[in-house]
Amino acid sequence: MASVYNIGVSALKVAQAGISVTSHNIANANTPGYSRQEIIQGTQLSQNMGQGYFGAGADVLGVKRLYNDFLGAQVNTAQTSASNLSTQYDLSVQVSNLLGDANGGLSVTLQDFFGAVNTVANSPESLAARQTMIGSAQSLNNRMQTLDGRLTEIRDGLNGQIVNSVSLINSYAKQIASLNDTIVKAQAQSATGQLPNDLLDQRDYLLTQLSMEIGVTSYKQVDGSMDVFIGTGQTLVTGTHVSLLQPVASSTDISTLDLAFVSTAGSVSRIPANALQGGNLGGYLNFRDTVLDPARNSLGRIAIGIADTFNALHQQGIDLKGGLGGAFFSAGTPQVSAATTNTGNSVVTATISDSGALTTDDYLLQFDGTAYTLFNRTTNTAIQSFTPAALATPQVIAGTGITLQLAAGGVADVSGDAYVIRPTVAGARDFGLLVTDPSKIAAASPVRSNATISNLGNATIAQPTLAGTLPLDANLQQPVTITFTSATTFDVTGTGAGLPAVGVAYTPGGNISYNGWTTQITGTPVAGDTFSVVPNTNATTDGTNILKLAQLQTANSLINGTTSYQGAYGQLVSQVGTQTRELEVTSKAQTSILAQVTKSQQSVSGVNLDEEAANLLKYQQAYQAAAKAMAIAQTMFDSLLQLGG
Repeated sequence: MASVYNIGVSALKVAQAGISVTSHNIANANTPGYSRQEIIQGTQLSQNMGQGYFGAGADVLGVKRLYNDFLGAQVNTAQTSASNLSTQYDLSVQVSNLLGDANGGLSVTLQDFFGAVNTVANSPESLAARQTMIGSAQSLNNRMQTLDGRLTEIRDGLNGQIVNSVSLINSYAKQIASLNDTIVKAQAQSATGQLPNDLLDQRDYLLTQLSMEIGVTSYKQVDGSMDVFIGTGQTLVTGTHVSLLQPVASSTDISTLDLAFVSTAGSVSRIPANALQGGNLGGYLNFRDTVLDPARNSLGRIAIGIADTFNALHQQGIDLKGGLGGAFFSAGTPQVSAATTNTGNSVVTATISDSGALTTDDYLLQFDGTAYTLFNRTTNTAIQSFTPAALATPQVIAGTGITLQLAAGGVADVSGDAYVIRPTVAGARDFGLLVTDPSKIAAASPVRSNATISNLGNATIAQPTLAGTLPLDANLQQPVTITFTSATTFDVTGTGAGLPAVGVAYTPGGNISYNGWTTQITGTPVAGDTFSVVPNTNATTDGTNILKLAQLQTANSLINGTTSYQGAYGQLVSQVGTQTRELEVTSKAQTSILAQVTKSQQSVSGVNLDEEAANLLKYQQAYQAAAKAMAIAQTMFDSLLQLGG
């Protein structure tokens, strides 16, 4: 039968192990990723002494790590979503604050500019008013470029954050692989199959840190190693082998970073951005694709719309010196980028056919060996297909506001060649003021109508309006005379298409159009009454054209004629603000979910110092009791020795 002394020794060892593990828990209470441990205690094999089975004491069977794989996976999943949403929200706030700033946004600058335009309309002869308009136009130019520049800075900074995130992901992957090696060896060396608990904690903590950067899936193998997968199933870690992520310049836009996957064999393959969801990295990519780039495109669309519509009217007027107006603003043109993987060297050009029909989407033109197909990159849907012969001539793309053409002289494309078309991305970046001389503001109309004083009838002629197409008719300012031959007919003399004209029927209020202008005569004329449309020689006091320019402030000239400049900018601010608000709400909700899941996980794995203090007291008392049992055994042994003497 096992001696009382030996039983006491086993009890001492168990109590000592309990105190040691409890002390380890207390020491690591604040260690990130640490899981509480406890000893697994069991009885030693009892012995049959005839009278029955007598116990032989206790033994420590192992040290148990209190960790729940299911709860750990829940924490990682919640952490991935929380990091993703928090990152997107923090970045979106920057864009929302930039565009929505009452003083730094575009709205106030637009109002000031059109206020100056109205002042010129009231006093077209005033050089001071004209100079104020030039100054306001320059402010509009500066603000447009400043906003685009700030958005570009955010995008450039985003590239740096993507690089840092990739670096962290690779670092965590290497550390996990290294721990896999150590854990497998440690587990193999244990004769009883005991697990290296602290190493497992370190690896699981690294997995949690990795889940902050990107969505991950992990599987534990029988030998103790862990395989880690990212994206749509790409292997990041297999045992001790690591596959790395690598940031690479986009094949169609060197300012954009894509991600490539470097396998353990060394092969490199690009990963679609939508395949890397979750975590900070997914947040950076989602923010770029859903908030930042659309916002910059929207701003560019506004800039192009302002330049296009303002220029069209300004070029219909004449300046103080009687010269026809020129373009007032410049704006960026559509950007076309050939993929670096193209083997042909064809050139695709894009021009704006209708600024009012422009969207904020980008497009992909891809050749399949037979035909070119245009895709919307935002919705990933096909829009239209062309044969190479058809695309060799300008093709107006319905619903996009752009015209595409395949330039002549290039080597024929091969299957897979592609081009990215970004119609509005450079609109605000290249927005500029072209008129800096106040006298060059084309405030007056190039033609005016006159009625001869000697007319006997009561007919009147309206101020001519222009056709609005550019370039203007070459005969626009050629004098044209309308002479009534009766109350219902008139003759027209002058230079231009359809002139001279004889016996034209007179319809009161009907349009009379020649040389790119249209006018109306109303009332009752008398034979011999004469009217004329002649060059405007009174440009200093005429504000006819500048009035039309002022009306552009409220005209619905953008987004298919549904909104004004201010309205389009308001929609941009509202869109970004709504996205930011949604991210704020969902981010807070996800953070709350993460806190709840973490609390559940910590209820199992976390160290409770009060509980550990109680355990210390329990094991201390057990140790003292075991020592007392040994003392009793010693006393019994001494008594036996005395009897023997």
